[in-house]
Amino acid sequence: MCCFGRSRRSLARWGLPTVLLALLIFSLVDRTCAQDTDSPWSYRPLHSGPLTSPADDGGWARNPVDALILSRLQTEGLSPSPPAPRITLIRRVTIDLTGLPPTPAEIDHFLADPGDDAYPRLVERLLSSPRYGERWARHWLDVVHYGDTHGYDKDKPRLHAWPYRDYVVRAFNEDKPYGRFVREQLAGDVLFPGSSDGLVATGFLAAGPWDFIGHAEVPETKIDGRIARHLDRDDMVRTTMNTFVSLTVQCARCHDHKFDAVSMSDYYSLQAVFAAIDRADQPFDPEPGLSTRRVALRKQSQHIAQQLAGLNKELSKRGAQRLTKLRNRLNQLGRTKGSSARPQFGYHSQIAPRPNMPKWVQVDLGRSMPLAQVVLVGCHDDFNNIGAGFGFPPRFRIDVSDDPRFEENVTCIADHTSFDFPNPGTRPLAFAIGGRTGRYVRVTATRLALRNNDYIFALSELAVLNAGSQNLSFRVPVSALDSIEAGPRWRRANLVDGFFDRVPLTTQLLKQIIDLDAQRRALRQQLLTPEWVARQRDLRAQLARVKSREAGLPPTQLVYVGAVHTGQGNFRGTGHEQGRPRPIHILERGDIRRPGLLVGPGTIPLNKTLPTRFQLPPDHNESDRRVALASWIVAHDNPLTWRSIANRVWQYHIGRPLVDTPNDFGQMGAAPTHPQLLDWLAVRLRNGNGSLKDLHRQIVLSATYQQVSESRPKAHQFDSGNRFLWRMNRRRVEAEVIRDSVLAISGQLDTKMYGPGFQDFVIERPEHSPHYQYHKHDPEDIRSHRRSIYRFLVRSQQQPFMTTLDCADPSRQVARRDETISPLQALAMLNNRFVTSMSSHFAARLSRDRTDLTAQIELAYRLAFCRRPQAAELELLVPYAGRHGLPNLCRLMLNLNEFVFID
Repeated sequence: MCCFGRSRRSLARWGLPTVLLALLIFSLVDRTCAQDTDSPWSYRPLHSGPLTSPADDGGWARNPVDALILSRLQTEGLSPSPPAPRITLIRRVTIDLTGLPPTPAEIDHFLADPGDDAYPRLVERLLSSPRYGERWARHWLDVVHYGDTHGYDKDKPRLHAWPYRDYVVRAFNEDKPYGRFVREQLAGDVLFPGSSDGLVATGFLAAGPWDFIGHAEVPETKIDGRIARHLDRDDMVRTTMNTFVSLTVQCARCHDHKFDAVSMSDYYSLQAVFAAIDRADQPFDPEPGLSTRRVALRKQSQHIAQQLAGLNKELSKRGAQRLTKLRNRLNQLGRTKGSSARPQFGYHSQIAPRPNMPKWVQVDLGRSMPLAQVVLVGCHDDFNNIGAGFGFPPRFRIDVSDDPRFEENVTCIADHTSFDFPNPGTRPLAFAIGGRTGRYVRVTATRLALRNNDYIFALSELAVLNAGSQNLSFRVPVSALDSIEAGPRWRRANLVDGFFDRVPLTTQLLKQIIDLDAQRRALRQQLLTPEWVARQRDLRAQLARVKSREAGLPPTQLVYVGAVHTGQGNFRGTGHEQGRPRPIHILERGDIRRPGLLVGPGTIPLNKTLPTRFQLPPDHNESDRRVALASWIVAHDNPLTWRSIANRVWQYHIGRPLVDTPNDFGQMGAAPTHPQLLDWLAVRLRNGNGSLKDLHRQIVLSATYQQVSESRPKAHQFDSGNRFLWRMNRRRVEAEVIRDSVLAISGQLDTKMYGPGFQDFVIERPEHSPHYQYHKHDPEDIRSHRRSIYRFLVRSQQQPFMTTLDCADPSRQVARRDETISPLQALAMLNNRFVTSMSSHFAARLSRDRTDLTAQIELAYRLAFCRRPQAAELELLVPYAGRHGLPNLCRLMLNLNEFVFID
């Protein structure tokens, strides 16, 4: 009801004419109010009815795109422009689809092809080129604000972000169905487990800026930490909704959306979808199918390990009570009333990056003598919540020798290198030597213990005993492959200081250890029947074979993605409880200190067929929320998703979107200039298996796309902005296309695909707050001659040359790049060291391929402008090159408008 409706009852006293006039006004106002409450155009169902070309189209229309464009032109009293020359067309479509100019050979081949299907075949070749994915991935990365540094204060490098960028390139080249493309980026880790794309695609959630200090250095219990995580979820929500459905839901963070039907409850329900997500490096398999094989082998090894555990459980049942009693007595040895569980002093190796890097420690008894027992005691350390058994090696051996290098006369007294040894914690372990003589006793860890994301070897005490249980190794020299000497906690000497858990290892205590351990071993031996031993041996052999096959797989790589972490490692004390979704409250005025109503996962009200709140069971997984949102976005009945991407594809081809606000299809966004065309493209994409390449074909094969870009006075006077597309738009190419084209025509472009990005800067102080020094980079460094899509993108200090040419800022979502014309651009193209360097290479290429100056200039024109020079141009440029040299001529050509514009 309109607000004026409250006054109707007072109209009776005004007289009939006045009443009738007022009722008419109220009727009009009520109708307007009703229209205002209707769904906005973007919420309405997609409609694509039968299309017919206008009767008087003169045969101009080539496909439904043209029929819809021509119908609007005729309505506005306009007519289309003639087709562009073929030489213009090949340059236009080649740069559009690949981001590189066509080569002279490609131009000659196209111009010499008289077939009617020459242009469609050219389009197919370009869509099949690997350069296509590199070109169109750049558009997508603009929208999702991808970068290779975190941004914010420290702006640290994000070294493992690049696999997501490579995923986008591959997805476009493979023409991945758009629905799957969306679902992979939101929940691929759950929807497509075992596939590398499924995990890597979730780099979308982590593509934007991230506050290193607020997350890695400030715990979540503090207000600043909670604010940082709140803002991080906001980034995920806005990136998801702006990118996929073109709605500015972030406007409802502090109050209900002023213009669109998005409440604060809707917004915080979207935050609840990402309530458990943080950002972290995750391992993945880059080769297709490798992840599936690795997962299958891990499941197989887990199954065998479970069988082994069941076998040990069966053993424990038969003698569980006696074994437990003996183990408990061993665990209590040396514990006094005042003893605590503080970390013991001991030996600690250097940290290793991999577990299969052997390390050893040994004692020198001074002379060769008969030996009876070796006693080992593990450490206790709370680092990373490891506790008892810190650093105890899963696989090890104990050897005795008179050779300090252990190369001759080595006697092995204990070999546990074939299978993982159960971690004893701090329970003393006794190993019988049996009267063998020796001077040196060495413990070798053949597989190291996990510490954090690295590996170590640590022992609290090593005691070598004679037949009388006398400790022969008390304070003897200790040597090791390597060690951490950080006294008093860690040093080699602590290994033989005669203490464990700060209790002296007396002869009486050592006798107790040996006696109890012997009883435990004897009992186990009694329980080990031949059938049990054979079964254990068989299972261990199976496990060894599976582990060997798993170890033979190529190593995993890391990718920076949206991930659930439990506050371990670098996030210790900063992550949420065991990775569970955080409770999300509506925040009054967006203030983290003023939580209101608790909300569950959901989204915005769109239509009657799609849910607003997700109905999930109480014990649902975090990933179920993301799956529900992904399903909502790609639903057949969600018109926003398909209109949004169709509008973006049209924009990048035509130079202007059908909806001038690509990230805002709400009430404050622009209305579409051609709503029927937008819906036809959206339905074509949705019903055509989500093929973006098909959408490209419809656009670039249309007569609309193939028009000339020349203006016509009357049409320009009526439609100066070319909103109705009576001609093709003349467009300036992006910064990346300029840079890549310069490399291509100078013969320096490296077309290597994928992998870590190249750095066109020198980084200083990377360990704290990095400084990215672009002026110190050598443009002759061939590692930086790759396509710009593989450039390492810094947020805080952007590349000055690219920024001058309106390159996208990776700190913000860029739906449409700024397009400016300024003196700085001319100066950059004239004086930048990259341009001067490549101009010299361009000149060298011309000199290699042609000897005559005129022929060199003709080749330069064909490379840079895809045409031959006119006679008047040669008259000017031949003398210029003679006076100033060929490199200066090349630099001049790179500064012409024709090089940076496409018609």
